[in-house]
Amino acid sequence: MSAVMLTTVLTGASPMPKPVPAALVAHTLGPLPEPALMALAALTHLAYGAIAGAILAGLLRRVTLGKALGYGAGLWALMGLAWLPYVGWGAFGTAITVKIAAATLLLHLIYGAILGLLLDRKPATERAPATQ
Repeated sequence: MSAVMLTTVLTGASPMPKPVPAALVAHTLGPLPEPALMALAALTHLAYGAIAGAILAGLLRRVTLGKALGYGAGLWALMGLAWLPYVGWGAFGTAITVKIAAATLLLHLIYGAILGLLLDRKPATERAPATQ
């Protein structure tokens, strides 16, 4: 998700003026040199994604694609209602453009799908038998 977001911002295809993690870090810490800002933003975003994935895996006995997509949508709602207003972009980024809502939803659904595929734990009775 981070790579997709960064690529779209760098190519100008993103409706966001800068990656959300960079906006959050800049708003929280104040002015930083651009390389430091982007490095810190990337690290915090990767850590946030890893922690969020670990929370999902720890909370649910069985993670499925559907549950993980719902979780991704929930994280999108959190971002849209808390983090984007915090950086001054309005709810779901609508103070900048309504396109931010759709773009970030897509990114969060990609994240949820990847989580669902990686964390889907089938009960032992549903797993294929081990071959020798």
